[in-house]
Amino acid sequence: MGSWILIGVLLALLALAGWGSYEGWMRHSDIAMPASGYVAMTLGIVLSVAVGCGLMILVFYSSRKGYDEPAERDVDESENH
Repeated sequence: MGSWILIGVLLALLALAGWGSYEGWMRHSDIAMPASGYVAMTLGIVLSVAVGCGLMILVFYSSRKGYDEPAERDVDESENH
């Protein structure tokens, strides 16, 4: 039951964000953006996606290689004396 409530709240937040984006776009659609603005926005999006993908690749690599496992200490029997 709790997971359905969480999903409902998250979907409502997504709908609210979509509605806010649409309203903001429509209210300010008459303002012209220069070409440099589109270039900056494109570079920001591409770099953000690249950083996100790179970090996800590192997470999967780290998990596959066992770097995420808890540290273990090898105890030699001769050290216990």
